[in-house]
Amino acid sequence: MTEAPASNSERFYITTPIYYVNARPHLGHAYSTIVCDAIARSKRAQGVETWFLTGTDEHGQKIERSASLAGRSPTEFAAAISGEFRALWQRLNLTNNDFIRTTEDRHKRGVQKLFAVLRDRGFIYKGSYTGQYCVSDELYVDAPPGSPCPDCGRITETVSEENYFFKLSAFERRLLEYYEVHPEFIQPEARRNEVIAFVRSGLKDLSVSRTSFRWGIPVPGDEKHVIYVWMDALANYITALGYGSDDPADQQRFRRFWPADIHLIGKEISRFHCVYWPAFLMAAGLPLPRSVVANGWLLFDKNKMSKSIGNIVRAETVADVLGADALRYFLLREISFGQDGNFTFEALVQRYNGDLANGYGNLVSRVVAMMHRYFGGTVPKAGGAGEAERALQIAAESVIPVYQSQFEARDFSRALETLWGLVAAIDGYLTAAAPWKKPDGRSEEDHRCAQARVLTTAAEAIRVVTALAWPIIPESTAKVWRQLGLGDLAQAAQAGKLKTIAWGSLQPGTAFAEPAALFPRAEKDAIERMLNLENQNNLSAVAAVSQTAEESAAVSNPQVSAEAAAAPEKTKITIDDFAKVELRVAQVLVAERVPKSDKLLRLEVDLGDEKRQILAGIAQHYEPEKLIGRKVVIVANLAPRKMRGLESNGMIVAASIGDEGAPVLAGFLEDVPVGARLK
Repeated sequence: MTEAPASNSERFYITTPIYYVNARPHLGHAYSTIVCDAIARSKRAQGVETWFLTGTDEHGQKIERSASLAGRSPTEFAAAISGEFRALWQRLNLTNNDFIRTTEDRHKRGVQKLFAVLRDRGFIYKGSYTGQYCVSDELYVDAPPGSPCPDCGRITETVSEENYFFKLSAFERRLLEYYEVHPEFIQPEARRNEVIAFVRSGLKDLSVSRTSFRWGIPVPGDEKHVIYVWMDALANYITALGYGSDDPADQQRFRRFWPADIHLIGKEISRFHCVYWPAFLMAAGLPLPRSVVANGWLLFDKNKMSKSIGNIVRAETVADVLGADALRYFLLREISFGQDGNFTFEALVQRYNGDLANGYGNLVSRVVAMMHRYFGGTVPKAGGAGEAERALQIAAESVIPVYQSQFEARDFSRALETLWGLVAAIDGYLTAAAPWKKPDGRSEEDHRCAQARVLTTAAEAIRVVTALAWPIIPESTAKVWRQLGLGDLAQAAQAGKLKTIAWGSLQPGTAFAEPAALFPRAEKDAIERMLNLENQNNLSAVAAVSQTAEESAAVSNPQVSAEAAAAPEKTKITIDDFAKVELRVAQVLVAERVPKSDKLLRLEVDLGDEKRQILAGIAQHYEPEKLIGRKVVIVANLAPRKMRGLESNGMIVAASIGDEGAPVLAGFLEDVPVGARLK
């Protein structure tokens, strides 16, 4: 029996899944990584030495094919997408200690060592495989030819090739015994039950090499084979720490942080992490991670975000309009961790305005401004606390352990609900005390004492909220900390000043900084702006396909101008991606303005075989009556979206002209039948 490693209160290691580089990052990727970042920040604030790892998975047949279709080498293709992930994590203010790429030499060295150890210990043997393989999921499927993949539904391919096999079947009983003795290993319970059912159904030996393509890590001593991408990918959790390295510093880091405390994953890859990975580790004689924690899917308008569906939302869109902290707060407040969560722009703006702009942000601005107005920005001596002050202190002191317990249990939504209950209590206290208003009959001296007591109490309560909220909204809380005259919040956390959060740390004489806006209220056009950014991104993707087609033509036709080859490199998608975009000719039947919107028009269009309602942000550039009868191009297979309470089923294609991005509708010189598809 493999023993579970004891937890280490002095060190903590957390990992995200490493993200496949077949497409640029979206909100689903951001959600998992933000959760890990919040946990890592909280651990560091408690004085725990923490290592936070993320990265990209860059090998496998799917990447090789995608790169070929894009007209690029796998190395170039993987590097470009990996760079986008790294740039986004910086944009979202993430604090990962390392970013592992599976194309790095350190990773290749560690994977080859793991393979050699398993082979030397008798758990890998050579054989041959004939059966079904899902290229999309890099998954062997036990099913007849032509069967769909049980995970993604795509039709599997028949593969027949020489392989190395891992004796997975030898670990069926050991895994089941481990799950029983260590119920905390797989979380939440639903994922644990799924994994146990899968293992009980019987484990077959697993093919762990391929010979039909080259994009992967060669098997040591037999380089016509490349190591199965999932063995390659899973090993990142140890290779990033130094497994397989001869460098003493790497070896020490591996001994210091392995095993991982949390592998945070998406629920769709539970089998790989909870069956294959622990079996590999058992076979290698290495400790198992303490827990594998699966979060749910992030849905958009109740559909799973998926490149194939076309309902991807980029994290950059939210960050550009509302800021990174708005996204971080929304995802952790709105979604019950471990369950599927729904994202809509409407819910995002509502939560942002209610909790951040009108709630925490407005409260801080009021208190800091009044401290400047009445006391020159310096915290006064408050005198004795009254009944209302003692009640607020008790409320704050009771919130601290409850919030911390809920956060530690990864119940982030309830934790933030608890904390924002304190925000509401502070706001209610301030409103009831009304320090800006002198009651009749109260002397100036008594009123000034009351002002000092109320504002210092409110400011101290805000300090408690700010310290607790730092792992969730680090940029905004850092601004509040400076406004409270407390210096650099990140440095305070690093110095252990947030390890114990207790009432009474805001001292008289502390000089507040000038008030500054934290969360400007999102106006009515915020949703439209975000939708326009997403639509522009979709159009850019279509334009990128055209660019790729031109470059491919230049390769086959040397008479094509060399200017195209010298043009700046653009983000590309594959021809398969373009084939998923259904561009069709439609004729406008009805065009009218959307009430209370300066930018939106409601269009009813005829596609020949059906009629649709589409909302378009072109009202400032096109008169509705002049659009009736016009033939336009629409993206017909976009997931429906709601704006202003109306559902939009598609998107009008338009060019973006000038610095302000004025739309110019796509059209035709020739007569084109309604419903025709653009190819």
